[in-house]
Amino acid sequence: MEISVEQMYQIENKGHDMGFLKKFMMENAGAAAVRRLIEKFGDVEGKRILVFAGLGNNGGDGLVMARHLVGHGANVTVIILGTQEKIKTEESKWNFSILQKMQSVELLTGDSFTIDFRPDLIIDGILGTGITGDIREPYASAINYINESNCFKFAVDVPSGLDPQTGETANICTKCDMTVTFHKMKKGIPKRKDLTGEIFVEKIGIPPEAEDGIL
Repeated sequence: MEISVEQMYQIENKGHDMGFLKKFMMENAGAAAVRRLIEKFGDVEGKRILVFAGLGNNGGDGLVMARHLVGHGANVTVIILGTQEKIKTEESKWNFSILQKMQSVELLTGDSFTIDFRPDLIIDGILGTGITGDIREPYASAINYINESNCFKFAVDVPSGLDPQTGETANICTKCDMTVTFHKMKKGIPKRKDLTGEIFVEKIGIPPEAEDGIL
């Protein structure tokens, strides 16, 4: 069953109101995405992994992934595309504060970036479901960097720049090898396998009752 982006927002909010907080959804999303990645790679120990994180909850999912990946022995660099005070949600701020205490993760923030290593894997946690209008800097540079990189590319929830409702793209969009989306498939995602690569849908613990009256 495919659902709309609006239905997904409503389901998340209802689940949150039931007491299954969005920070738990984010934790489970990041953990499930890492499980899929390890299933694909077999092992990430020693792999150089670059996580691009936007300032919303898509970036927050990427921050959770970073923490789990270093737990599996990967060398992880996280680039937040903006400054710390611009992180938009409580859940993402909470996960950022954990990474700040972890010397095992290289954590970079700011409105521009330089990368001095060749990643084995890039995680696109830049833009999620709430995309509107043209993609601006520093997001545009990050998307271009991903598309120009010769490595495996993994999208959290949706490739950045792809509208998960319609399947249409913004002025630029990441082209990924694998996409893990959460709870249920959004209508526009399967229309663009040229951008998503392999698609998986992972449950993140939202109670089925959160769908009552919505689906």
